[in-house]
Amino acid sequence: MNPLHLLIDGQLVAGDLDMDVINPATEALLCKSPRASKRQLDAAIAAAKKAFPGWRATPMASRAALLEQVAQRLETNVDELARLLTQEQGKPLADARGEVLGSALYFRHFSKAELPVRVIEHSDSRHVEAHRLPLGVVAAIVPWNFPLILMAFKLPAALVAGNTVVLKPAATTPLTTLRFGELVADLFPPGVLNIITDANDLGAAITAHPDVRKVSFTGSTETGKRVMAGAADTLKRLTLELGGNDAAIVLDDVDVKAVAGRVFKAGFANSGQVCIAIKRLYVQDGVYDAVCDELARLANEVVVGDGLAPDTQYGPLQNKAQYEKVKGFIEDARHSGNIIAGGSTQAGPGYFIRPTVVRDITEGSRLVDEEQFGPILPVIRFTDPDDAVARANNSPYGLGSSIWSSNPQRAYRLAEMMDAGTVWVNKHRELAPGIPFGGCKFSGVGTELGERGLEEFTQLKVINIAA
Repeated sequence: MNPLHLLIDGQLVAGDLDMDVINPATEALLCKSPRASKRQLDAAIAAAKKAFPGWRATPMASRAALLEQVAQRLETNVDELARLLTQEQGKPLADARGEVLGSALYFRHFSKAELPVRVIEHSDSRHVEAHRLPLGVVAAIVPWNFPLILMAFKLPAALVAGNTVVLKPAATTPLTTLRFGELVADLFPPGVLNIITDANDLGAAITAHPDVRKVSFTGSTETGKRVMAGAADTLKRLTLELGGNDAAIVLDDVDVKAVAGRVFKAGFANSGQVCIAIKRLYVQDGVYDAVCDELARLANEVVVGDGLAPDTQYGPLQNKAQYEKVKGFIEDARHSGNIIAGGSTQAGPGYFIRPTVVRDITEGSRLVDEEQFGPILPVIRFTDPDDAVARANNSPYGLGSSIWSSNPQRAYRLAEMMDAGTVWVNKHRELAPGIPFGGCKFSGVGTELGERGLEEFTQLKVINIAA
């Protein structure tokens, strides 16, 4: 693998430091990644600040046209990026290709964005307009489960709105983002896009930096709290997409086989390492046993292995810390529930855990009350749907949820009662660039995607003129 570089002020540069990147399927060293020093972080922020006036003055149509070129670069280099993503993150190659192409879709969506002046009032007494202006330097901090697509939740909206950006990928998955930076570096004026990496040691400096006007962060709730605290002194704008413990409620009128298959995919995609994966499955009495049996059958049949192998359906956990955490959940589940599929690691190297289904479990256990972020799903029995909603809502999290029923009216009534930023009906985990996404309670602050997500990268300015 050729050495990769940071992107600072339009230049591809070596890191002052370096760090190991481990392939989670083999536990072998994949490569040495460049790692930015505090000096290089400050240089990236300074470059973004210097570039802001010129980028802000660039017509929005011209900024948008560059996003279309980014989308084309992603599509042209999909094979290279997908292979690199699989090697550092672990997901199957087909899923990695989908992530690269999905990222292109998000850039292309925002290449068509507009921020028109909106007339609030035009009357005999006043003329009032609402303008949307860029904020300045935006820090975009991305986690390790979806390094590219979650970058694409932030970067195109921030750039098209006229902000300059310092982008920081996760310490365990920096490579695909760095290669992306190399591929698009020539498209932007120097300083408009900067990419630095760290070993989880520069986050506090970013959130406290006086020249950063907004932080867009995706990650754990506990880290999100630290981001919010660090941003307080400078009153930064924040978008925080944080942890979730998504509940799905399956009613007794469903087609068990069809629903179980979709629920399985929504719970175990990316080996459960998805913020909006189904993490608690509530199933009504009448179909409880049948749903459990079908989920167990599906779990026992899947192929778990190296994401580069053509038959692999589910890859490893991304890093050793998460692997050990999920093993702890499994051990706890042996005492609080009944493991009917999985529950085991695989022999040999790699952070592999088979999809695990746990029945006869309820609230009060770690697996139900906490976010596991791995391939282990608790299946909880209920009798009364209203009671299931109350139990699902009794959580500090509120990112996503879903209702499954053959009766749309019955499902809609329950969906209205759920405490979550998104409630799906007869599906789960569906996102699109034009649909706003955000959580409530401990699952986040603010919104990404859609018109509302774009506006969160802007400052509202009202011009109020006397008649």
